[in-house]
Amino acid sequence: MEMIAEASHVARHETERAIAAATAAASAGRVSQGGEYLTFRLGAEEYGIDILRVQEIRSYEQPTRIANSPSFIKGVVNLRGVIVPIIDLRLKLGCDSAEYNTFTVVVVLNVKGRVVGAVVDSVSDVLELSKEEIKPAPELSSSVDASFITGIGTVKSHQGDKETARMLILMDIEGLMSSADMGLISY
Repeated sequence: MEMIAEASHVARHETERAIAAATAAASAGRVSQGGEYLTFRLGAEEYGIDILRVQEIRSYEQPTRIANSPSFIKGVVNLRGVIVPIIDLRLKLGCDSAEYNTFTVVVVLNVKGRVVGAVVDSVSDVLELSKEEIKPAPELSSSVDASFITGIGTVKSHQGDKETARMLILMDIEGLMSSADMGLISY
C-alpha cells in the first residue's frame, strides 16, 4: 500500500512539474497562439496584451507617490478599497512619450492574483488574431530585454480598394509585471 501511495505522490509531482514547465514555456516569450488582445499605444508603437488579463480601463488620475520607488512606478491609487500600484509602461519601456493628456489611461490588470495599473498613451481596440496572423518575436542581442514580447501581429485593414497592414507588438504583460526588477510580486 505504501508503494502505491509513493507512486501516486511521484506521479502527482511529475504532473505538477510538467504543468509548471508548460506554463513557464508559454510565458517565456514563445509565439502567441492567437486570441483576443487589448491594443494600446505607447509613443508611436501599438502593443497588444491578452484581454483576459484586463480588469478595467480607467482615466488617468495622479497617484500618491511612494518614496524611493523607481521613476516608472508612479505611485498608488485606491481602487474601491484596494491599493493599486501604478506603473508607467512608457517610462518602463523607454518610449518617447511621457505626456499626460486626456487620452492617457490606466489599464487595470490582474497579474498573478494581484491588481496592478499600467499607464498607456491610449487604448485602441480589442482585436482577435489568428495563429497565422502572429509571427515569432525577433531575435535580439542579449543586451536588449525582449523577453516580454511574445510575437508580432499583423493587423490588416481596408480603406476603399486599398489594403494596409500595421504591426502590433504582442506582450506577455504578466511576465513583464511580475519580473524581479518591477518589485511588485514577491517570490
